Amino acid sequence: MAGIGFEIKKILRRDSYLSLFTAYTYAGIIGSGPWVLSILGVLIIGLMSLGVVLPHVLITQFQVTITHLIAMSLILTGFLQLSFTRYIADRLFEKDISVILPNFIGALFVTTAVAGIVGILLALFAFPQQNAIYRILLIANFVVLCNIWIATIFLSGMKNYKAILVLYTLGYSIAVLGAILLRGAGLNGLLMGVLLGHFVLFSGMALLIISSYPSDRFIEFDFLRKKRMFTSLIWTGFFFNLGVWIDKYLFWYTPTTGQHVIGIFNASLIYDLPIFLAYLSIIPGMAVFLVRMETDFVEYYQKFYDAVRDGGTLNYIEEMRDEMVSTARLGIFEIIKIQTIAVLIIFVAAPAILNLIGISQYYLSLLYIDVVAAGLQVVFLGIMNVLFYLDKRHIALALTALFAGLNLIFSLISLYLGATWYGYGFALSLLISVVTGMYWLDKKMAILEYETFMLQK
Repeated sequence: MAGIGFEIKKILRRDSYLSLFTAYTYAGIIGSGPWVLSILGVLIIGLMSLGVVLPHVLITQFQVTITHLIAMSLILTGFLQLSFTRYIADRLFEKDISVILPNFIGALFVTTAVAGIVGILLALFAFPQQNAIYRILLIANFVVLCNIWIATIFLSGMKNYKAILVLYTLGYSIAVLGAILLRGAGLNGLLMGVLLGHFVLFSGMALLIISSYPSDRFIEFDFLRKKRMFTSLIWTGFFFNLGVWIDKYLFWYTPTTGQHVIGIFNASLIYDLPIFLAYLSIIPGMAVFLVRMETDFVEYYQKFYDAVRDGGTLNYIEEMRDEMVSTARLGIFEIIKIQTIAVLIIFVAAPAILNLIGISQYYLSLLYIDVVAAGLQVVFLGIMNVLFYLDKRHIALALTALFAGLNLIFSLISLYLGATWYGYGFALSLLISVVTGMYWLDKKMAILEYETFMLQK
Protein backbone atom coordinates (compact mmCIF):
# COMPACT_ATOMS: atom_id res chain seq x y z
CA MET A 1 0.00 0.00 0.00
CA ALA A 2 1.11 3.58 -0.58
CA GLY A 3 2.40 4.98 2.70
CA ILE A 4 1.72 8.32 4.29
CA GLY A 5 5.23 9.36 3.22
CA PHE A 6 4.12 9.60 -0.41
CA GLU A 7 1.22 11.90 0.45
CA ILE A 8 3.36 14.10 2.69
CA LYS A 9 5.98 14.39 -0.07
CA LYS A 10 3.29 15.53 -2.50
CA ILE A 11 2.31 18.31 -0.10
CA LEU A 12 5.93 19.32 0.56
CA ARG A 13 6.73 19.54 -3.18
CA ARG A 14 4.73 22.78 -3.31
CA ASP A 15 7.70 24.32 -1.44
CA SER A 16 5.92 26.99 0.59
CA TYR A 17 5.30 27.77 4.24
CA LEU A 18 1.64 26.84 3.73
CA SER A 19 2.58 23.41 2.35
CA LEU A 20 4.95 22.87 5.27
CA PHE A 21 2.22 23.76 7.75
CA THR A 22 -0.27 21.56 5.86
CA ALA A 23 2.12 18.58 5.89
CA TYR A 24 2.74 18.77 9.63
CA THR A 25 -0.95 19.33 10.38
CA TYR A 26 -1.89 16.35 8.24
CA ALA A 27 0.74 14.17 9.91
CA GLY A 28 -0.35 15.28 13.38
CA ILE A 29 -3.99 14.44 12.68
CA ILE A 30 -3.08 11.09 11.13
CA GLY A 31 -0.63 10.16 13.89
CA SER A 32 -2.70 11.21 16.89
CA GLY A 33 -6.21 11.08 15.47
CA PRO A 34 -7.25 7.54 16.46
CA TRP A 35 -6.08 7.95 20.07
CA VAL A 36 -7.63 11.43 20.46
CA LEU A 37 -10.89 10.30 18.85
CA SER A 38 -11.24 7.29 21.13
CA ILE A 39 -10.62 9.26 24.32
CA LEU A 40 -12.75 12.23 23.26
CA GLY A 41 -15.53 9.86 22.23
CA VAL A 42 -15.71 8.37 25.73
CA LEU A 43 -15.58 11.85 27.31
CA ILE A 44 -18.33 13.22 25.03
CA ILE A 45 -20.55 10.27 25.87
CA GLY A 46 -20.04 11.01 29.56
CA LEU A 47 -20.79 14.72 29.18
CA MET A 48 -23.88 14.14 27.01
CA SER A 49 -25.21 11.68 29.59
CA LEU A 50 -25.14 14.13 32.50
CA GLY A 51 -28.64 14.73 33.79
CA VAL A 52 -30.00 11.79 31.77
CA VAL A 53 -28.12 8.78 33.16
CA LEU A 54 -28.86 8.76 36.88
CA PRO A 55 -27.29 8.37 39.31
CA HIS A 56 -24.16 10.07 37.89
CA VAL A 57 -21.96 7.31 39.31
CA LEU A 58 -23.13 5.18 36.36
CA ILE A 59 -21.29 7.54 33.98
CA THR A 60 -18.10 7.11 35.98
CA GLN A 61 -18.60 3.35 35.97
CA PHE A 62 -18.97 3.43 32.17
CA GLN A 63 -15.81 5.49 31.62
CA VAL A 64 -13.76 3.39 34.03
CA THR A 65 -15.02 0.15 32.45
CA ILE A 66 -13.99 1.30 28.95
CA THR A 67 -10.60 2.55 30.19
CA HIS A 68 -9.82 -0.79 31.85
CA LEU A 69 -10.97 -2.75 28.80
CA ILE A 70 -8.69 -0.65 26.57
CA ALA A 71 -5.72 -1.16 28.90
CA MET A 72 -6.28 -4.92 29.30
CA SER A 73 -6.87 -5.50 25.58
CA LEU A 74 -3.70 -3.60 24.61
CA ILE A 75 -1.56 -5.55 27.07
CA LEU A 76 -3.06 -8.90 26.06
CA THR A 77 -2.74 -8.34 22.30
CA GLY A 78 0.75 -6.90 22.78
CA PHE A 79 2.02 -10.47 22.47
CA LEU A 80 0.74 -10.64 18.89
CA GLN A 81 0.84 -7.08 17.56
CA LEU A 82 4.47 -6.67 16.50
CA SER A 83 5.22 -10.31 15.74
CA PHE A 84 2.20 -10.67 13.46
CA THR A 85 2.99 -7.40 11.69
CA ARG A 86 6.52 -8.68 11.03
CA TYR A 87 5.09 -11.93 9.67
CA ILE A 88 2.91 -9.98 7.22
CA ALA A 89 5.83 -7.74 6.21
CA ASP A 90 8.00 -10.77 5.48
CA ARG A 91 5.30 -12.36 3.33
CA LEU A 92 4.89 -9.11 1.38
CA PHE A 93 8.65 -8.98 0.81
CA GLU A 94 8.47 -12.55 -0.51
CA LYS A 95 5.48 -11.51 -2.66
CA ASP A 96 3.47 -14.36 -1.11
CA ILE A 97 0.27 -12.32 -1.04
CA SER A 98 -2.15 -15.26 -0.94
CA VAL A 99 -1.26 -16.22 2.65
CA ILE A 100 -1.95 -12.78 4.15
CA LEU A 101 -5.75 -12.88 4.40
CA PRO A 102 -6.08 -16.46 5.74
CA ASN A 103 -3.42 -15.77 8.37
CA PHE A 104 -5.08 -12.50 9.32
CA ILE A 105 -8.29 -14.44 9.89
CA GLY A 106 -6.27 -17.01 11.83
CA ALA A 107 -4.86 -14.23 14.02
CA LEU A 108 -8.37 -12.94 14.65
CA PHE A 109 -9.52 -16.45 15.57
CA VAL A 110 -6.70 -16.85 18.12
CA THR A 111 -7.32 -13.36 19.48
CA THR A 112 -11.06 -13.94 19.80
CA ALA A 113 -10.56 -17.29 21.53
CA VAL A 114 -8.06 -16.00 24.10
CA ALA A 115 -9.89 -12.71 24.68
CA GLY A 116 -13.19 -14.58 24.99
CA ILE A 117 -11.80 -16.88 27.69
CA VAL A 118 -10.27 -13.95 29.62
CA GLY A 119 -13.47 -11.91 29.23
CA ILE A 120 -15.71 -14.76 30.40
CA LEU A 121 -13.55 -15.40 33.48
CA LEU A 122 -13.54 -11.68 34.23
CA ALA A 123 -17.31 -11.38 33.84
CA LEU A 124 -18.05 -14.47 35.95
CA PHE A 125 -15.79 -13.81 38.92
CA ALA A 126 -14.95 -10.09 39.01
CA PHE A 127 -18.44 -8.54 38.86
CA PRO A 128 -20.72 -10.41 41.27
CA GLN A 129 -23.00 -7.38 41.76
CA GLN A 130 -23.61 -6.65 38.06
CA ASN A 131 -26.43 -8.05 35.94
CA ALA A 132 -26.05 -10.51 33.07
CA ILE A 133 -26.43 -7.81 30.38
CA TYR A 134 -23.48 -5.83 31.77
CA ARG A 135 -21.33 -8.96 31.82
CA ILE A 136 -22.24 -9.88 28.24
CA LEU A 137 -21.46 -6.34 27.05
CA LEU A 138 -18.17 -6.44 28.97
CA ILE A 139 -17.12 -9.64 27.18
CA ALA A 140 -18.25 -8.38 23.77
CA ASN A 141 -16.48 -5.02 24.07
CA PHE A 142 -13.29 -6.68 25.27
CA VAL A 143 -13.22 -9.19 22.40
CA VAL A 144 -13.97 -6.55 19.76
CA LEU A 145 -11.32 -4.18 21.19
CA CYS A 146 -8.69 -6.93 21.06
CA ASN A 147 -9.52 -7.56 17.41
CA ILE A 148 -9.46 -3.82 16.68
CA TRP A 149 -5.86 -3.59 17.90
CA ILE A 150 -4.81 -6.49 15.65
CA ALA A 151 -6.48 -4.88 12.62
CA THR A 152 -5.10 -1.43 13.52
CA ILE A 153 -1.51 -2.65 13.87
CA PHE A 154 -1.91 -4.54 10.57
CA LEU A 155 -3.01 -1.39 8.72
CA SER A 156 -0.38 0.71 10.52
CA GLY A 157 2.31 -1.73 9.42
CA MET A 158 1.06 -1.30 5.86
CA LYS A 159 1.16 2.49 6.45
CA ASN A 160 -2.53 2.90 5.63
CA TYR A 161 -2.90 5.67 8.19
CA LYS A 162 -5.57 7.64 6.35
CA ALA A 163 -7.92 4.65 6.28
CA ILE A 164 -7.35 4.12 10.00
CA LEU A 165 -8.25 7.74 10.76
CA VAL A 166 -11.39 7.67 8.58
CA LEU A 167 -12.58 4.41 10.14
CA TYR A 168 -11.87 5.60 13.70
CA THR A 169 -13.82 8.80 12.96
CA LEU A 170 -16.75 6.79 11.64
CA GLY A 171 -16.61 4.20 14.43
CA TYR A 172 -16.47 6.66 17.32
CA SER A 173 -19.09 8.93 15.74
CA ILE A 174 -21.43 5.95 15.71
CA ALA A 175 -20.34 5.06 19.26
CA VAL A 176 -21.20 8.53 20.51
CA LEU A 177 -24.51 8.64 18.62
CA GLY A 178 -25.46 5.12 19.70
CA ALA A 179 -24.60 5.76 23.34
CA ILE A 180 -26.61 8.99 23.36
CA LEU A 181 -29.63 7.27 21.82
CA LEU A 182 -29.39 4.35 24.26
CA ARG A 183 -28.39 6.30 27.37
CA GLY A 184 -31.90 5.96 28.75
CA ALA A 185 -30.97 2.34 29.52
CA GLY A 186 -28.25 3.58 31.90
CA LEU A 187 -24.84 1.93 32.10
CA ASN A 188 -25.83 -0.93 29.81
CA GLY A 189 -27.12 1.50 27.18
CA LEU A 190 -23.83 3.40 27.14
CA LEU A 191 -21.85 0.17 26.79
CA MET A 192 -24.15 -1.01 24.00
CA GLY A 193 -23.61 2.24 22.08
CA VAL A 194 -19.83 1.93 22.35
CA LEU A 195 -20.00 -1.72 21.31
CA LEU A 196 -21.93 -0.70 18.19
CA GLY A 197 -19.26 1.87 17.29
CA HIS A 198 -16.42 -0.57 17.98
CA PHE A 199 -18.11 -3.22 15.84
CA VAL A 200 -18.47 -0.80 12.89
CA LEU A 201 -14.83 0.27 13.32
CA PHE A 202 -13.55 -3.30 13.32
CA SER A 203 -15.84 -4.36 10.45
CA GLY A 204 -14.59 -1.49 8.30
CA MET A 205 -10.93 -2.38 8.89
CA ALA A 206 -11.59 -6.08 8.28
CA LEU A 207 -13.42 -5.37 5.00
CA LEU A 208 -10.56 -3.12 3.86
CA ILE A 209 -8.00 -5.84 4.54
CA ILE A 210 -10.16 -8.51 2.87
CA SER A 211 -10.60 -6.39 -0.27
CA SER A 212 -6.88 -5.49 -0.39
CA TYR A 213 -5.52 -9.04 -0.02
CA PRO A 214 -7.88 -11.52 -1.73
CA SER A 215 -7.16 -15.22 -1.32
CA ASP A 216 -8.74 -18.55 -2.22
CA ARG A 217 -8.16 -19.87 1.31
CA PHE A 218 -10.19 -18.93 4.38
CA ILE A 219 -8.05 -19.52 7.46
CA GLU A 220 -4.48 -20.56 8.18
CA PHE A 221 -2.17 -20.54 11.21
CA ASP A 222 1.14 -20.39 9.38
CA PHE A 223 2.09 -17.33 11.48
CA LEU A 224 2.22 -19.54 14.60
CA ARG A 225 4.97 -21.76 13.23
CA LYS A 226 8.22 -21.53 15.15
CA LYS A 227 10.35 -20.02 12.40
CA ARG A 228 7.62 -17.61 11.34
CA MET A 229 7.31 -15.75 14.64
CA PHE A 230 10.05 -13.79 16.38
CA THR A 231 10.06 -14.35 20.13
CA SER A 232 11.79 -11.02 20.66
CA LEU A 233 8.90 -9.17 18.97
CA ILE A 234 6.31 -11.13 20.96
CA TRP A 235 7.82 -9.92 24.23
CA THR A 236 8.63 -6.44 22.91
CA GLY A 237 4.96 -5.78 22.19
CA PHE A 238 3.94 -7.06 25.61
CA PHE A 239 6.57 -5.10 27.56
CA PHE A 240 5.86 -1.86 25.71
CA ASN A 241 2.13 -1.94 26.45
CA LEU A 242 2.77 -3.11 30.00
CA GLY A 243 5.25 -0.27 30.48
CA VAL A 244 2.73 2.31 29.28
CA TRP A 245 0.01 1.10 31.68
CA ILE A 246 1.83 -0.28 34.74
CA ASP A 247 2.01 3.06 36.57
CA LYS A 248 -1.72 3.60 36.00
CA TYR A 249 -2.52 0.22 37.53
CA LEU A 250 -0.35 0.99 40.56
CA PHE A 251 -2.18 4.27 41.16
CA TRP A 252 -5.56 2.63 40.56
CA TYR A 253 -5.04 -0.12 43.11
CA THR A 254 -2.99 1.63 45.80
CA PRO A 255 -5.45 2.41 48.64
CA THR A 256 -4.21 5.99 49.13
CA THR A 257 -4.56 6.97 45.45
CA GLY A 258 -7.25 4.67 44.03
CA GLN A 259 -10.99 4.43 44.55
CA HIS A 260 -13.30 1.49 43.92
CA VAL A 261 -15.72 2.13 41.05
CA ILE A 262 -17.31 -1.10 39.81
CA GLY A 263 -16.51 -4.78 40.32
CA ILE A 264 -12.73 -5.09 40.55
CA PHE A 265 -12.20 -1.91 38.51
CA ASN A 266 -10.68 1.08 40.30
CA ALA A 267 -9.81 4.61 39.22
CA SER A 268 -7.45 7.28 40.50
CA LEU A 269 -8.93 10.75 40.66
CA ILE A 270 -5.56 12.32 41.39
CA TYR A 271 -3.64 10.57 38.57
CA ASP A 272 -6.00 9.87 35.66
CA LEU A 273 -6.99 13.38 34.57
CA PRO A 274 -3.48 14.94 34.48
CA ILE A 275 -2.09 12.05 32.43
CA PHE A 276 -4.97 12.37 29.95
CA LEU A 277 -4.39 16.10 29.53
CA ALA A 278 -0.66 15.48 29.17
CA TYR A 279 -1.16 13.04 26.32
CA LEU A 280 -2.90 15.72 24.28
CA SER A 281 0.47 17.50 24.11
CA ILE A 282 2.02 14.71 22.00
CA ILE A 283 0.23 15.78 18.81
CA PRO A 284 3.08 18.10 17.61
CA GLY A 285 5.69 15.44 18.38
CA MET A 286 3.70 12.78 16.52
CA ALA A 287 3.49 15.11 13.51
CA VAL A 288 7.28 15.52 13.41
CA PHE A 289 7.69 11.78 14.03
CA LEU A 290 5.64 10.87 10.95
CA VAL A 291 7.02 13.59 8.65
CA ARG A 292 10.69 12.95 9.43
CA MET A 293 10.58 9.17 9.75
CA GLU A 294 8.20 8.44 6.88
CA THR A 295 9.81 10.81 4.38
CA ASP A 296 13.49 11.69 4.91
CA PHE A 297 14.64 8.65 6.90
CA VAL A 298 12.72 6.07 4.88
CA GLU A 299 14.02 7.54 1.61
CA TYR A 300 17.68 7.03 2.54
CA TYR A 301 16.95 3.77 4.34
CA GLN A 302 15.53 2.33 1.12
CA LYS A 303 18.39 3.69 -0.98
CA PHE A 304 20.99 2.19 1.38
CA TYR A 305 19.52 -1.32 1.41
CA ASP A 306 18.67 -1.22 -2.30
CA ALA A 307 22.35 -0.44 -2.94
CA VAL A 308 23.41 -3.32 -0.69
CA ARG A 309 21.08 -5.79 -2.42
CA ASP A 310 21.76 -4.56 -5.96
CA GLY A 311 25.54 -4.28 -5.70
CA GLY A 312 26.04 -0.53 -5.43
CA THR A 313 29.51 0.92 -5.14
CA LEU A 314 31.11 1.18 -1.70
CA ASN A 315 31.24 4.98 -1.95
CA TYR A 316 27.52 5.16 -2.75
CA ILE A 317 26.64 2.73 0.06
CA GLU A 318 28.66 4.78 2.55
CA GLU A 319 27.07 7.99 1.31
CA MET A 320 23.55 6.59 1.75
CA ARG A 321 24.51 5.23 5.17
CA ASP A 322 25.72 8.67 6.24
CA GLU A 323 22.53 10.29 4.96
CA MET A 324 20.37 7.71 6.72
CA VAL A 325 22.20 8.20 10.02
CA SER A 326 21.99 11.98 9.65
CA THR A 327 18.26 11.98 8.94
CA ALA A 328 17.58 9.55 11.83
CA ARG A 329 19.46 11.79 14.27
CA LEU A 330 17.83 14.92 12.86
CA GLY A 331 14.38 13.33 13.13
CA ILE A 332 14.86 12.31 16.77
CA PHE A 333 16.30 15.68 17.76
CA GLU A 334 13.48 17.50 15.97
CA ILE A 335 10.98 15.42 17.95
CA ILE A 336 12.83 16.46 21.12
CA LYS A 337 12.82 20.10 20.02
CA ILE A 338 9.14 20.29 19.12
CA GLN A 339 8.07 18.41 22.25
CA THR A 340 10.17 20.77 24.36
CA ILE A 341 8.26 23.69 22.83
CA ALA A 342 4.95 21.89 23.50
CA VAL A 343 6.00 21.26 27.10
CA LEU A 344 6.89 24.94 27.62
CA ILE A 345 3.55 26.04 26.16
CA ILE A 346 1.66 23.68 28.46
CA PHE A 347 3.69 24.90 31.43
CA VAL A 348 2.61 28.48 30.71
CA ALA A 349 -1.02 27.68 29.82
CA ALA A 350 -1.67 24.95 32.42
CA PRO A 351 -3.11 27.19 35.19
CA ALA A 352 -5.58 28.76 32.75
CA ILE A 353 -6.50 25.34 31.30
CA LEU A 354 -7.25 23.92 34.73
CA ASN A 355 -9.34 26.96 35.62
CA LEU A 356 -11.23 26.68 32.34
CA ILE A 357 -12.28 23.07 32.99
CA GLY A 358 -12.84 23.64 36.69
CA ILE A 359 -10.00 21.58 38.13
CA SER A 360 -8.00 22.43 41.23
CA GLN A 361 -4.56 24.03 40.84
CA TYR A 362 -3.24 21.27 43.10
CA TYR A 363 -2.99 19.16 39.92
CA LEU A 364 -0.41 21.51 38.39
CA SER A 365 2.78 19.79 39.53
CA LEU A 366 1.54 16.37 38.43
CA LEU A 367 0.38 17.77 35.09
CA TYR A 368 3.82 19.31 34.51
CA ILE A 369 5.73 16.06 35.06
CA ASP A 370 3.15 14.07 33.03
CA VAL A 371 3.59 16.45 30.08
CA VAL A 372 7.34 15.85 30.19
CA ALA A 373 6.75 12.09 30.39
CA ALA A 374 4.36 12.13 27.41
CA GLY A 375 6.95 14.01 25.38
CA LEU A 376 9.63 11.50 26.30
CA GLN A 377 7.31 8.71 25.19
CA VAL A 378 7.15 10.21 21.68
CA VAL A 379 10.96 10.35 21.58
CA PHE A 380 11.05 6.73 22.76
CA LEU A 381 8.70 5.79 19.90
CA GLY A 382 11.02 7.49 17.44
CA ILE A 383 14.01 5.52 18.69
CA MET A 384 12.06 2.26 18.63
CA ASN A 385 10.92 3.01 15.08
CA VAL A 386 14.51 3.34 13.83
CA LEU A 387 15.54 0.18 15.68
CA PHE A 388 12.73 -1.76 14.00
CA TYR A 389 13.77 -0.45 10.57
CA LEU A 390 17.31 -1.65 11.28
CA ASP A 391 15.95 -4.99 12.59
CA LYS A 392 17.62 -4.54 15.99
CA ARG A 393 14.92 -6.60 17.66
CA HIS A 394 16.88 -7.67 20.72
CA ILE A 395 17.84 -4.09 21.56
CA ALA A 396 14.19 -3.07 21.18
CA LEU A 397 13.20 -5.91 23.52
CA ALA A 398 15.80 -4.87 26.11
CA LEU A 399 14.62 -1.24 25.96
CA THR A 400 10.93 -2.06 26.41
CA ALA A 401 11.71 -4.48 29.26
CA LEU A 402 13.87 -1.77 30.84
CA PHE A 403 11.03 0.75 30.46
CA ALA A 404 8.42 -1.56 32.00
CA GLY A 405 10.69 -2.64 34.86
CA LEU A 406 11.82 0.89 35.72
CA ASN A 407 8.27 2.25 35.53
CA LEU A 408 7.17 -0.42 38.00
CA ILE A 409 10.03 0.24 40.43
CA PHE A 410 10.09 4.03 40.22
CA SER A 411 6.29 4.35 40.41
CA LEU A 412 6.26 2.21 43.56
CA ILE A 413 8.97 4.45 45.02
CA SER A 414 6.99 7.59 44.11
CA LEU A 415 3.90 6.17 45.83
CA TYR A 416 5.98 5.53 48.94
CA LEU A 417 7.49 9.05 48.92
CA GLY A 418 4.11 10.77 48.65
CA ALA A 419 2.05 13.08 46.45
CA THR A 420 4.93 15.45 45.63
CA TRP A 421 6.64 12.64 43.71
CA TYR A 422 3.63 11.28 41.78
CA GLY A 423 4.36 10.96 38.06
CA TYR A 424 8.13 11.01 38.45
CA GLY A 425 8.34 7.22 38.15
CA PHE A 426 6.77 7.27 34.69
CA ALA A 427 8.91 10.21 33.53
CA LEU A 428 12.22 8.93 34.95
CA SER A 429 11.72 5.43 33.48
CA LEU A 430 11.18 6.97 30.03
CA LEU A 431 14.15 9.32 30.42
CA ILE A 432 16.53 6.46 31.23
CA SER A 433 15.06 4.34 28.41
CA VAL A 434 15.45 7.20 25.91
CA VAL A 435 19.07 7.89 26.88
CA THR A 436 19.90 4.18 26.75
CA GLY A 437 18.16 3.83 23.39
CA MET A 438 20.05 6.77 21.89
CA TYR A 439 23.34 5.28 23.11
CA TRP A 440 22.65 1.90 21.48
CA LEU A 441 21.26 3.48 18.32
CA ASP A 442 24.38 5.62 17.89
CA LYS A 443 26.59 2.60 18.53
CA LYS A 444 24.79 0.42 15.97
CA MET A 445 24.71 3.16 13.35
CA ALA A 446 28.50 3.45 13.56
CA ILE A 447 28.99 -0.20 12.51
CA LEU A 448 25.97 -0.52 10.22
CA GLU A 449 27.91 -1.54 7.10
CA TYR A 450 29.85 -4.21 8.99
CA GLU A 451 26.72 -5.78 10.48
CA THR A 452 24.86 -5.52 7.19
CA PHE A 453 27.51 -7.41 5.22
CA MET A 454 29.22 -9.65 7.78
CA LEU A 455 26.53 -10.80 10.23
CA GLN A 456 23.86 -12.06 7.84
CA LYS A 457 22.79 -15.67 8.24
